[in-house]
Amino acid sequence: MRKSRRMGRKERKLVETISIIDVDSPSPTSASMKAHSNLTKQEADMIKRGFLADSSMILVDFPRRRRSKRKIKSKNATAMQNKLDSGAFECYFQNLWRSFSEDKKTSFTYLDCLWFELHRKSAYKAKVLTWIQKKDIFSKKYVLVPIVCWRHWSLLIFCHFGESTKSETRTPCMLLLDSLEKANPRRLEPEIRKFVLDIYKAEGRLESKDSIYQIPLLVPKVPQQRNGEECGSFVLYFINLFMENAPEDFSTQHFPYFMKDNWFTPEGLKSFCAKIESLKEKSDIDELL
Repeated sequence: MRKSRRMGRKERKLVETISIIDVDSPSPTSASMKAHSNLTKQEADMIKRGFLADSSMILVDFPRRRRSKRKIKSKNATAMQNKLDSGAFECYFQNLWRSFSEDKKTSFTYLDCLWFELHRKSAYKAKVLTWIQKKDIFSKKYVLVPIVCWRHWSLLIFCHFGESTKSETRTPCMLLLDSLEKANPRRLEPEIRKFVLDIYKAEGRLESKDSIYQIPLLVPKVPQQRNGEECGSFVLYFINLFMENAPEDFSTQHFPYFMKDNWFTPEGLKSFCAKIESLKEKSDIDELL
C-alpha cells in the first residue's frame, strides 16, 4: 500500500491532465474523457493550442506550480541550444512576432506551427481549415507556415496567394526554407500541395485544381545547420530575416533574392539566439509579476 501511494505521488508530478469540453455537445461522458486522456503529448498540445483559437471549445487545465524567477535565467541560457519542441518554439515565435512594429506586420500573417501536421490527420483536417479561414491569408502578401514533421523544423512561406496565378509582378508561389538540405526538403511537396489545395477549396476560391497545383514551390539554398539540434533556431531566424527583408512585390524572376547559402553567418545566428532568449526571459518574468 505504501509503495502504491509513493508511485501515485510521482506520477501526479509528471503527468499534466487536460480536460476538453465541447460547449455544443452534452456533458462529456467518461468514455470521451478517457479517450482524451490517452492522447500523446504532441496530440494534446495540438488540441490545446488549436481549440484555444475556437470559441466553441473550452479547455481546462489543472493549476500548475508557479515557477521560481531565479530559475528562469539559467534555464533559458541553454534552451535555444537544444532542439525545440512545439511549445518552446511557439513561445519564442510569439515573443519574436511582438517585437516587430505593427506597420511591419501588416503584410504578414502566420499559421500555428502544428496546423500543418494536424491537417495530415483526417480527424482534425476540417477543424484546421476552419482555423485557417479566420486568418484571412488571401489578403496578406506573405503567410509564415512553420512546419515540424519527422522531428525536423522547416519554414514554408505562401507568397501573394491573393493574386492571380498569371501575375508576373506579384507571383503566387511558395518558398520552402530548410536548414537540412541533405534530408531532401521536397519530400514534403505532396503533403504541401494537398494542404494548399484544401485551403483554396475551403475558401471557395475560383482557381482550378490544375492552376493551384502549378503554383511554384521554390527551395532556395539557405545556410545549413551544423548539428541535429539547430533546425528550430534556424526557422526562427529565417522568419526574422525574411520579415526584415521581404520585397514589396515578390517575383519569381528575381528569386532567390537574399535567400542564398551565404545569407547569414554562424555569428549572426548566435547573436539572434541571444536576442530571442532575452525576449523570452523578459516575457517569463512579466508573466510572474
